[in-house]
Order: sequence, then structure tokens, then C-alpha cells
Amino acid sequence: MPAILTVDDSRAVRTIVGKQVKELGFDVVEAEDGVLGLAKLAESPVDLVLLDVTMPNMDGPEMLKQMREAGNKTPVIMLTSESKRSVVSGAMKLGISDYIMKPFKPEELRAKVLAVLQGEPGVNAVLATTAAVPADAGGEADGGRETGGRFVDLLVVDDMENVQKKLRSMLPPHVTLNGFTSAQSALGACRERVYRLILIDTEIPDVDSSVLAKQLRMLQPHAALVALALRTSNDISKEIADLGFDGVLFKPFRPENVDDFLLHYFDNQDLLQVEDNVIRIAAYQGRADRIERYYGRLGNLLPGAMEKIASACYDELVLDLGAPPVESDLLPKFVNTVATRSKDYGMALSVVGPGEVRKILQGFTETSDLRFCGTVQEARGAGA
Repeated sequence: MPAILTVDDSRAVRTIVGKQVKELGFDVVEAEDGVLGLAKLAESPVDLVLLDVTMPNMDGPEMLKQMREAGNKTPVIMLTSESKRSVVSGAMKLGISDYIMKPFKPEELRAKVLAVLQGEPGVNAVLATTAAVPADAGGEADGGRETGGRFVDLLVVDDMENVQKKLRSMLPPHVTLNGFTSAQSALGACRERVYRLILIDTEIPDVDSSVLAKQLRMLQPHAALVALALRTSNDISKEIADLGFDGVLFKPFRPENVDDFLLHYFDNQDLLQVEDNVIRIAAYQGRADRIERYYGRLGNLLPGAMEKIASACYDELVLDLGAPPVESDLLPKFVNTVATRSKDYGMALSVVGPGEVRKILQGFTETSDLRFCGTVQEARGAGA
């Protein structure tokens, strides 16, 4: 049976990773640091290495470097809680297949493992990648954005091509989508690619959607299956669940419903991340008319993130804003909320962001006196 080596000094992380990998049908080998990881590789080859960045004795980049210098070309997915682009970019030069930011969600880990392993010798039986994607009248709306197009966010199965096009027009640019008008084409695609989320119309001619859902779930056990159904006055949630679906998205699409759908099924960690005493806000990639909902989502995620940092007894909070939308007064209001909560927890606040953000915050009375730094490292140094 194909095997995966997980190298991480955290027993908890190794346990989480091991559980997810075993559910995919792989054997698991564990190591606590790079030295032990290299020893495990010397004992027996594996099909994939899940490699942490920061570890004692030998860290992930050094283990990766020694692997490649020894001619070991085993695929590597790097697990990191570090935001430094130099770490990831340096690892990419040494030949990693992908990386995952901590904390990660199980479905993200499983999807990336499957995406990297597709096509590797010895794992085809597990991944069921025996058929090519058939030609389809509906075509594809987008290709995948990772691992050569094999990992795609959404698969839409609907006999009306316009449904795919309409949904695509309502999604953020970074969300990838494949659309097919036949069950056969969708099944073929699921043998070739890994999808995070699958949407299936409940009324496809000559197709039993519940049977199709079961077939697709066998090929994509990690993916959520959502029904596409016409909007009715009755609550059909139980009926949809009885057909084997995880949820429902109603047609015709409404912007607010699509936004809620994305919020429910996609990782909130992509929007707001916590690392030690740093809250990082992902760059905004949505449309101008959705900025208010964006800040609303940040507001919902903020209390839990700040409580986590305060519970770890940090005296200072660093807010890394990245590239937020600045077209309204919502940014200063959000930052002021962070400042107020920080004061309540007894934590000093440092704000990190580009010059444009600094200028905007200094123009508002509530945020004009905040400590502002150019980098997270500078913020941590200023608070020392």
C-alpha cells in the first residue's frame, strides 16, 4: 500500500495528519524532526513527504535540501505557519510540490495530498485515475490553479451551460471552476482532478442525481456535495439531505446566497489567520460591491482570533493587514474594533500594512495614534 511520511515535531499535528492520510487509504510513517525523517527515508521509500518547516535538530528546509542533494525526488508538501515568502520560495527552488499554511482544515490537506499523488507510480489504484476526461459540450469554465490544474475549487454538473457561466460571474477571481453538462463528463473529470466542492443539479434529464452524487462521492470522498435546486416556498433541506447531499444552493442565484455559500464551504482561514501573536488578513480579491460583507466576515472571525492570542498570555497583538480594500471607512472602523478589544485584553497593538493603509488610518481620529510598522518583524521588535 502507498505510504506517506509526516515529519513534524508536534505529536498533535502528526496525529491529525496521520488520521486524514489513513482515511484516504495510505499507510503512515512518522518522524519528529529532519534527522529522523531522513533515517525513515533511508529505511524504506515513501510516495509523499508532509514536511514541517520549523523543527529542532534539523528543520524542514534542511531536510529537503539533503533529500534533493542525495537524489531523492519524492514529492514534498511543506506545512508551515511562517509567513515569510523566502521560506516557501526557497523550498520551491528545491522542488516542493505544494505547501499548506497552518492551521489547516482536514479537507484542504486531503485535497492537496490527492492532487500531488495523482499520476505517481503505485498510487493509481487508490486514486482511481484510470480514465481521461471525455469531451463535453459544455466545456470547462476554468482550469485548476494548483499542481498543474489537478486541484480545482468547484465542479458544477448542470445540463444548462448558462448555469455554470452565471455562477462563474458571481465568484471571486481566485475561485476556480470546472463545469460539465453531462454526468459522464463529470465522472471522468473526478478521475483526473481533485475538487473541493461539487454542485449537482437535481433535475438533469435521464440522470438520477442521487445516484450520481454517490458515484462522485466515491471518487472524491473529501469533497462536499451540494445540490442545485430551484427556489421554492417549501423547506426542502431534509429532502435534499435524504438524497445524499451535504447542502443546497438555490437557483436562480442571488449574490447574498452565493456569498453565504462560499463562506460556509470555503476555509475562513484563507481570510484571517492566527500565528503566535499575529493576526494576518488575506488580501481582498472580491468585487467592490461585496466589501461590506468582507468586513462583516472579518468581524465575525475576529473575537475568536483575539481570544486565542489573549489566552496564550501575549502582551502584544500584531495586526498584519496585507492589502485590504480602502474605498470606504470600513477599514478604520475594523482596526478601531481591534484596538478596543486589545485594550480590553490588556494587549498593546501594532498595525502592519502598506503606506496607503497607514495614511488612511492616520486620517481617522480613532486610529491616528496607533503604532504602525512596515513589517511584522519590525512590530515585534518595537514591542520587545
